[in-house]
Amino acid sequence: MFDVGFSELIVIALVALIVIGPERLPRVARTLGALLGRAQRYVNDVKADIQREVDLDELKNIRSTFQDAAKSVEQSVNQAGEELQAAGESLNQSISATGEAKAGTEAETRTAAAPADVAVETPSASAQMDLGLESKPAADSAAVPRA
Repeated sequence: MFDVGFSELIVIALVALIVIGPERLPRVARTLGALLGRAQRYVNDVKADIQREVDLDELKNIRSTFQDAAKSVEQSVNQAGEELQAAGESLNQSISATGEAKAGTEAETRTAAAPADVAVETPSASAQMDLGLESKPAADSAAVPRA
């Protein structure tokens, strides 16, 4: 702020000594030092408050950026989930339609090929075994041989 050198300080001290006098100079210097200290602390507090406000604004901006990014990610995840749900439903519908059509043609073939006095058989557990569709109990698959 002020460019005060050592020679200017000596001149100011000599003038103060002459004007104030040697008896009151220590008390005036002490008071002046206390006032300057208070002013310096006040300036530092104001600077710190301004810096805190600037940092707070930056943090708010960062927070809003992250919230916007989180909302965007959440929307994309929800959209992907909806697309997967729709794809799963369409697959389930096509599988069930294919299964119904296949079951209908097999039933028609069996009834047409079977003589009138022979009953039509439905697939049994033995047919499921041949196809490898039999479900095994959990105890058999989890059994561990003991030594």
